[in-house]
Amino acid sequence: MEYQALFSPRGVAVVGSASPGKLANVLIHRLMEGGCENIYAINPKGQGVERVPGMSSFAPLQGLVDLAIIAAPAATVKDVLEDCGKAGVKAAVIITSGFSEIGNDAAEEEVRAVAGRYGIRFIGPNCAGLVSTHSKLIATLETSPPQGNIALISQSGAVGGVFMALAREQGLGISKFVSFGNGPDLNVIELLQYLKDDEETKVIALYLETVKNGREFMRVVKDVTLKKPVIVVKSGRTDTGQRAALSHTGSMAGSDKVFDAALKQAGAIRVESVEEMLDLCNGFSYLPPLPGRKLMILTNSGGPGVMSADKADQVGLDVTDPNPKLKAALQSFLPAHAGIKNPIDLTVEGTGEEYQKSLAQALQEYDAALVLYIGTPYLKAMPIAEGVVSAAVGSGKPVVSVLQVGSDLKESLEFLQNNQLPVFSSGERAVRVLAYMAEYEAYKAKQLAIPVTTGGERCLAGKSSLLEPEAMALLQQNGIRVPEHCFAKTKEEAVAGCRSVGYPVVMKVVSPDILHKSDCGGVVLHIDSDAKAAQAFDNIQAAAAGCDFRGVVIYPMLKGGREVILGLTRDVQFGPVVAFGLGGIYTEVLKDIILRVAPIDRNEAKEMIESIRTYPILKGIRGQSKADLEALADAIVAFSQLPFRYEDIEEADLNPVFVFPEGLAVADARIVGEAKG
Repeated sequence: MEYQALFSPRGVAVVGSASPGKLANVLIHRLMEGGCENIYAINPKGQGVERVPGMSSFAPLQGLVDLAIIAAPAATVKDVLEDCGKAGVKAAVIITSGFSEIGNDAAEEEVRAVAGRYGIRFIGPNCAGLVSTHSKLIATLETSPPQGNIALISQSGAVGGVFMALAREQGLGISKFVSFGNGPDLNVIELLQYLKDDEETKVIALYLETVKNGREFMRVVKDVTLKKPVIVVKSGRTDTGQRAALSHTGSMAGSDKVFDAALKQAGAIRVESVEEMLDLCNGFSYLPPLPGRKLMILTNSGGPGVMSADKADQVGLDVTDPNPKLKAALQSFLPAHAGIKNPIDLTVEGTGEEYQKSLAQALQEYDAALVLYIGTPYLKAMPIAEGVVSAAVGSGKPVVSVLQVGSDLKESLEFLQNNQLPVFSSGERAVRVLAYMAEYEAYKAKQLAIPVTTGGERCLAGKSSLLEPEAMALLQQNGIRVPEHCFAKTKEEAVAGCRSVGYPVVMKVVSPDILHKSDCGGVVLHIDSDAKAAQAFDNIQAAAAGCDFRGVVIYPMLKGGREVILGLTRDVQFGPVVAFGLGGIYTEVLKDIILRVAPIDRNEAKEMIESIRTYPILKGIRGQSKADLEALADAIVAFSQLPFRYEDIEEADLNPVFVFPEGLAVADARIVGEAKG
C-alpha cells in the first residue's frame, strides 16, 4: 500500500454534517488547528466551514483529494466510498460506528467490498481517527499531541486519547497515532509493517484487545523489534469464555499467558498500564541503547537512593559499589561526609558541580546512571540539572533523572527534557525503564528464532486419544526418551512382562475410559515378585470394572530423577503452545509453568528451563547432582514439534518426566485429539 495517501495526503475531504457541534464540523476544525491545508467539506447541502469550501459530492475534487474522513451515518458509508473511488481517493478514515461492534457484520462487509473494488485502504469503522504530526494532519477527536518520534496504534480510541493527553502533559512527542477500530481492512499487522521503516518513528506503542492472526502478528512484531522497540498494553487478562483444557498444562495456559509468551518470543515489551507505557516511550524516545546492566545511582538523599537501589536489584540491574579506581577519583573532590558507595550519596549539601563531576566519573565505569535530587523549596534545582546535562550529553550512555522540590523546578525539568534527558516521577519507575531497555538489547543480541516445522501426518487415526503404550511408541519414534516398558493384556503376560523388565516395577492400567490412573487404583508401585505382579494385575482389573479395560503397561521403578512436566495445547489465537515446569504431584500447587508458542529451538528451550522459579532444583542444591539439562532441552524441542508433524494432536501431557544426571525418561504420557461432539 502507498501510505502517503493516509499519512501525508495532498488533500483531505471530511464527509458528514458540517453544522456546528456535529462530528464533521469538529474534525474540520481539528484539521485547521493542526495546520492542514487543502481541506474540503462534503455533505448533501454543500455546506462549508469558515475557509473550508463545501461541496455536495466528490466529483469536483477529482485528483485533488487522497484522504476521506467519514463521519456520515452508517447506512451511507458504502455509498460515500463509491463516490470516493470514482474521484480517485486512495485512503479513508471511517469514524462512523454501527458496524460489527454491534453485530452489523453484513454492513461492514459491504463497506470492505466497495473499498476493495476501488483499491481504497481504510482504518475503522468505529475508530477515533489518526494523527500524523510531521504532516500537520490531526484527523481525530482526541487530544492534539506535540510532534515527536513515538507512534501509537490503538484498538481503542479512548485509550489512545488518554495516551496522547498524558504525552502532551509530559512533553512527549508523537509521530503518528492510528485508531484502527474494528479493523476489517488496515489492522495492527499492516500498520506495524509500515512503522518499522517509518523514519519519523523511533518507538512503537500498541494498545490491543484481540489479535486475529496470532502467528502472523508474532512474526511481524519480531521483525519490527529487531529494528525498533514495541511496547504493548493488552486488556482481557481474565480470558473469559475460553474453553478450559482437560490437561494440567492446558488448564494453566489460557490465551493471556500465551499472549505474554508470544510477545516475549517476538521481543516486544508488555506493560500493565498506559502510564508505564509512557515511561518506556520516554526512555526509548530519548536515550541511547543500554547494552549492559551496570547502574550507578547518584543522590542527595539516602532514603530515595536506597529505595531505587532495591528496585534496581529486584528488576535485574547491577548496583555493585564502585571499583577502587573510581572510589579514589570520587574521594579526590567530594567532601569526607559523602557516601562513596552505590548509591553515591552527596547529602543535602551536594552542589551542581559535585553532581557533574561524580556523574562524569561514574559513566566511565557504569552502563547507565540514575540521578536523584530531592531539593528544598528555597533552593534552585537548575545547577543540578545543568551539571547532569554537562556530564550526560555526549557520554553515549543512558542517564535518567528524578528532580523533586526546588524554587525553579519547572524550568529545571524543561531544561533536562530539552536536552533529551528523560525525567521520571520516582527512582523506582526510572530504574524499571532502564531494566526493560537492557532486556530489549539482550533480546536483540540473542536473536532467538522460531523454527518452522512441516508435516501433516496423523497419529490418532480418528481416535479421541492414544493409549499409553501407543503414546510411548510415538514419543520414542520422535526422539523423546521413554523407559523400557511392556504392554500386557492378560495376567500371564503381565507376570512375564514384569520379569522381562526386571523387578522392581510399576504397573498401570490401560483404558481409554480412565484419565487419572492413580485416582482409581489403576497404579501399583514397588512390585518385586511374580506373586505381587499377579495380584497387582487382579487389583487393577478390578479397579477398572465397568471401563474398557485393555490391559496394563509395565515400567521399571525410576529413582533419583527430578520430576518435570511437558505439555502441549492449542491456543485460539496462536495455535500450538508448549509448556514446561516442575512436575509430579506439585504441578497444580506451585504452578511453576513457562509457556512458549511452538515450535521452539534449542536456545529457547534452554531459556524455558532457566526461567522457572524452581530452576535451582534442576541445577542441584545441597550436594545433589545436576539434572541432565541438555537432554531435557532436546526433549522439549522434539516435543514442541509434535503438533506440526501430527496435525490431529490437540493436547498432550508428559507428567512426570524424570530427568537424571544422565538422560531422562517419560514416566507417563497422555496424547489426545480434538474433542468430538
